[in-house]
Amino acid sequence: MKSPLAVNQTSALLLLCPSLAMAAPEPPPTLLAKPVSATFSDEMTLDAKTEIKWRQAKGKWTRSNSETVVAELESDKHGAVGRVPVKLTNFVLAVDVRLDGAKSATVSINDEKEHVARVGLSPTGFYVRKDDHDHDGPDRPVVFFNSPEKLESGQWHTVVLEMVGDTMAATLDGKLTGWGTDALFKASKANPGLTVAGESAAFKNFRIWEASAEPKEGWSAQREKLPAPNLKPQETPAAKKKAVTK
Repeated sequence: MKSPLAVNQTSALLLLCPSLAMAAPEPPPTLLAKPVSATFSDEMTLDAKTEIKWRQAKGKWTRSNSETVVAELESDKHGAVGRVPVKLTNFVLAVDVRLDGAKSATVSINDEKEHVARVGLSPTGFYVRKDDHDHDGPDRPVVFFNSPEKLESGQWHTVVLEMVGDTMAATLDGKLTGWGTDALFKASKANPGLTVAGESAAFKNFRIWEASAEPKEGWSAQREKLPAPNLKPQETPAAKKKAVTK
């Protein structure tokens, strides 16, 4: 039997850290990463308790009893963006997404200064991409995987993003997976977030787990069953301009 002092100390700790009072969320099924421990969890509802607060830089973010609805604002002249100020290395991220008229919604990963990678949903497809990391420099985005899909408005979808070492893999609804590798992914990452272009999209159950530094056993075999990643960089306006002026 616990002493009254031990009980009081535990109660005080739970009051100070409400998220400890809830069981850590179970990680989703993964292909690449071995989840180790929960890093961040937000049900994205009105009464959800989080110790780390979102930084909502652009757009309109509205929490309800069931979800958060995010919409682009024309006055921003930029898509809606919100990020969680946490640092990441090897991790698993899961979130439920519903398109409600949005042109696109993405799960975005940065480092301290620049974009690193993202997973995107639109009414017509699902893609996995390494981002342009230096804007006007030689680096260019690479769309590793782009699958035409009919993602109807009003339907929930689950995105799972895994990053271990130089590899990323992303899965839609446990069925559709794209992956790719880049040396950029080995560096420390930060500020995972969500973006929305257009009317609106809804999100819930945004969760992150730290993962082991080594890939999951069986990843090599799983990888062979997946579509080979595209490695051709995308043309960007800056790259096209340089090509013309050379």
